[in-house]
Amino acid sequence: MRIIPAIDIIDGKCVRLTKGDFDTKKIYNENPLEVAKAFEASGIEYLHLVDLDGAKAKHIVNYKVLEQIASKTTLKIDFGGGLKSNEDLNIAFNCGARQITGGSIAVDDRETFEGWLSKYGPQKIILGADSNDGKIAINGWQDNSKEEVVSFIKDYQRKRIKYVICTDISKDGMLEGPSLNLYKTIITECSNSSGAQSIKLIASGGVSGIKDLEDLEAIGCEGVIIGKAIYENRISLKELENFIINN
Repeated sequence: MRIIPAIDIIDGKCVRLTKGDFDTKKIYNENPLEVAKAFEASGIEYLHLVDLDGAKAKHIVNYKVLEQIASKTTLKIDFGGGLKSNEDLNIAFNCGARQITGGSIAVDDRETFEGWLSKYGPQKIILGADSNDGKIAINGWQDNSKEEVVSFIKDYQRKRIKYVICTDISKDGMLEGPSLNLYKTIITECSNSSGAQSIKLIASGGVSGIKDLEDLEAIGCEGVIIGKAIYENRISLKELENFIINN
């Protein structure tokens, strides 16, 4: 299972929110590159970088942060937040993103998102399937769609999607453990019975300790995104380094 720390950006700074609420913003570091370099020094290979300003503005904003981290570390970055147009996508890839995550656009503008999937392939395009009471949340989690999480993922599975990030919003930033039942359901329901490609599920939200990582690995998650647990010292970088070495 891949360990994927998260850096969320507002005004060029490393922040965390609780349940996606901008009023809960807490700044952890003025310099995201410094944070990324600390991850890299601990043997971490991957980074989940989220442009929260972009999610609010509905277009890419913090691409300079992406470019800086991509050019000054070897981290493999998946980038999301406000990617709505082909121009946004070009900027993200040109600034060093290895993968991009599309959430709201996969609901609101399927034609564009499916075009990205067709053009760049399933290795580069991640489906963001963020859940609020079983429904897909969109627009920086400010709105709920009518899309059911599992059926939404299965639909895109038939269109060759491979990587899926699922955040249970009720768990995000709460440090109370991940939504294991939700992830088990997704993995079971989206297994290869229909002939569709098996998804690689990346869990996000609620991780509070190493035991959570072990539990997520045991149910078959391909990756896990860790945010506040690192910044609040619930999981040390040394512990993550040891987990990576031993797994």
